[in-house]
Amino acid sequence: MRRPRVRRVLETVLYLEDLEAAEDFYSGVLGMEVFGREPGRHVFFRLERSVFLVFKASHTSRVQTDVGGQAIPRHGPTGEGHVAFVMEADEVAAWRDALGASGIPIESEVRWPNGELSIYFRDPGGNAVELATPMLWE
Repeated sequence: MRRPRVRRVLETVLYLEDLEAAEDFYSGVLGMEVFGREPGRHVFFRLERSVFLVFKASHTSRVQTDVGGQAIPRHGPTGEGHVAFVMEADEVAAWRDALGASGIPIESEVRWPNGELSIYFRDPGGNAVELATPMLWE
């Protein structure tokens, strides 16, 4: 019997205590579409074939039974997380301008050995957010 393997990342999660600031940042600055929110618990964003979830760690750090009485395991890190999103290579300058116009300082830019570029900055919760050109891992 062939061993199964995972196919792709379905969802990615970061944790912030201020969900309103998270929504303003990820929808307002990065242009993500909000498709779900529960005040005090989470805000969910839709990307092309995946979702990006922001949870309030103080809420999700305990076992919950809010899906038809079924237990959702506790989760939530301590400290800063990291997430990377794809930006098109021809939009790098536009992203620099958009981040600057939103008052978001670029923490670092890295030109990788394969020629691809990453821009790093912080979200309102202090998580490291990366915009990377599409061929970074090719």
